[in-house]
Amino acid sequence: MFELDHVAIQTTDIAESVQFYKTKFGAEVLYQDSSWAFLRLGQGKLALVRPEQHPMHVALRVTLPELEAMATAHGQPIKTHRDGTRGIYMTDPTGNHIELIFYPPNAGA
Repeated sequence: MFELDHVAIQTTDIAESVQFYKTKFGAEVLYQDSSWAFLRLGQGKLALVRPEQHPMHVALRVTLPELEAMATAHGQPIKTHRDGTRGIYMTDPTGNHIELIFYPPNAGA
């Protein structure tokens, strides 16, 4: 079953954007470094990414069998992210980016 995991938006200043979302909306920082941040915002999550590293996207949480099936169907290798999550990126018919993400035990948030 696919479920919404997070939305990622681009920023050129991670620290400034984190402070904005914390101050204006009470976001909780789940992870932050100079290249990206992951925030809990209400019941959802927001990723702040650098334009040269990631496209803006919607991430759908999937099981490992679902991820493997989609990767095979779309001819993409599954990538392991630095936080231990695994996933692939794809686009919808109008070019919107979608990340399919799997959280192994002890990985990510």
